[in-house]
Amino acid sequence: MPAITVDNVLVLPRLPRLEESTTFRPVRTVTTAPTGFEGEGFPVRRAFAGVSTTDLDPFIHLDQMGEVDYAPGEPKGTPWHPHRGFETVTYIIDGVFDHQDSNGGGGTITDGDTQWMTAGSGLLHIEAPPEHLVMSGGLFHGTQLWVNLPRSAKMNPPRYQDIRGRESALLTTPDGGALIRVIAGEVAGHRGPGSTFTPITITHVTVQPGAQVDLPWQPDFNALVYVLGGRGTVGTDRRPVRTGQLAVHGPGDALRFSADTTQDSNTPALDLYIMGGQPIREPVAQYGPFVMNTRDELLQAFEDFQAGRLGVIPTERLPHTGGQGTRP
Repeated sequence: MPAITVDNVLVLPRLPRLEESTTFRPVRTVTTAPTGFEGEGFPVRRAFAGVSTTDLDPFIHLDQMGEVDYAPGEPKGTPWHPHRGFETVTYIIDGVFDHQDSNGGGGTITDGDTQWMTAGSGLLHIEAPPEHLVMSGGLFHGTQLWVNLPRSAKMNPPRYQDIRGRESALLTTPDGGALIRVIAGEVAGHRGPGSTFTPITITHVTVQPGAQVDLPWQPDFNALVYVLGGRGTVGTDRRPVRTGQLAVHGPGDALRFSADTTQDSNTPALDLYIMGGQPIREPVAQYGPFVMNTRDELLQAFEDFQAGRLGVIPTERLPHTGGQGTRP
């Protein structure tokens, strides 16, 4: 898992050693993500399946895309589709992904980059591997997180953030046993580049075999730890976790997790995607690509989509062009 890394983590800022009075968050549940397919048929793990929406708030949905090694001609994406009322945070660990939307946002992301799309009042977008990757095949691995918007921001104008992996705040543990990449929010005073409507923190942590991490965490945030790859434990009671599992934590000031001393050859370290945020505590009405507060608002979203009020596909990407327009 390359994402963004450094040759020597010991040159990075370090987490503080936590005081003995620190309250570590207990692990409330550990769930295993079922597998499925998304878009045109790329494999995903549904990380939040079976988890209470109360525990997830302010998050809605998380897919782990891949890890898959495509043969030539196999890479797949999504067709054009609408969104309203939330944000999509697409993080690429391995491979390349293109994005384009009807609001003019778009770009290409690769190892460690993030596309942060605020759908707000609504838009159309498409996500796909670039043509050269379709032709050659190759490794693809990433995540897409859906972040809810509060009622006051659901109809804000759409916006797009192109976050390069090198912009993430990088830090390590006192003993140098882990690399912590802060994508959004703050960890121990180190702030990531993502701009959010709801206070949240997102970080990707790579823990070396046998290492332990005590990670300070905002007390008024929830805490979700998803295993991208590897084996280890979470909590002070050392609950075992492995690839594709999500640990929901209870209240406290910090998280504790560790990597098993022995890992599989194809996953040499424990990789975690850690999310937390201030709960919005508003009603959620969701159907497909729309996340609103009421059923009437959902019906309005469908009506607006069908009437073309969520945007139109750019001319160069219409089917009659054969897809030969400029790639995002």
